[in-house]
Amino acid sequence: MKVPPASGAGASRATLDSAEVERFGRMAAEWWDPNGKFRPLHQLGPARLSFIRDQLLRHFEASAPAAAGLRPLKGLRILDLGCGGGLISEPLCRMGAIVTAIDPSEETIRTARAHSEPQGLAIDYRAARAEELATAGETFDAVVCLEVLEHVPDPAAFLVMTAKLLRPGGIIVVSTINRTLKSYALAIVAAEYVLGWLPRGTHQWERFITPDELGLHAAAAGIGRFQFDGIVYDPLRDIWNRSPDTDVNYMAAAVKPGARPSA
Repeated sequence: MKVPPASGAGASRATLDSAEVERFGRMAAEWWDPNGKFRPLHQLGPARLSFIRDQLLRHFEASAPAAAGLRPLKGLRILDLGCGGGLISEPLCRMGAIVTAIDPSEETIRTARAHSEPQGLAIDYRAARAEELATAGETFDAVVCLEVLEHVPDPAAFLVMTAKLLRPGGIIVVSTINRTLKSYALAIVAAEYVLGWLPRGTHQWERFITPDELGLHAAAAGIGRFQFDGIVYDPLRDIWNRSPDTDVNYMAAAVKPGARPSA
């Protein structure tokens, strides 16, 4: 696999784990199998998308008629950072957003393109790093970064880089996993070893991030205060729902200071 170069060796080590990229690249063909190795992400999709939609509409003060329509995010430039196979890129595009989606794995990007192009979805997929876009001066109304932070060596440095990609007044939405005993029991022991929802070794507990840590990283990156929402599993209905409980999976949204762009 060819990984695009970072802006420097130090930045590369801080914001990219090559072993992680290669591991996900080997599974690239399975991204769109709802019963395969990425089944948990398919199940998390509705809850994650609900949070993203609500945060973006609230922030950009979309009108009620537009928000009720099929394309409530029309005209917003959104970066899906660490897009994987496009599980979130595609619905964002369908809701009218102008989507740029990047991932360092060329295999993964090929899978994403192969799935979206027959549907006529105009998503700008790139096998690229955040550093490349920042160096080129690209900025976006919103950056979405889902299930990525727990896979990078230095989430603080990663958020600093991500903040450069936000326009003043833009919004960042992230999802990650809290570092608690409960998350170790459920996200690693149960999900990877007992239930087999995920391949063993998918997660490293020490890389999980508490909401307090995420808040400190955001402040250092010049991003505003995060608003949090948890996502919990309902075993009786086999679905994931939004919840105030952030003990395991959670999402967060924050705004970069500055004049708010209009939708």
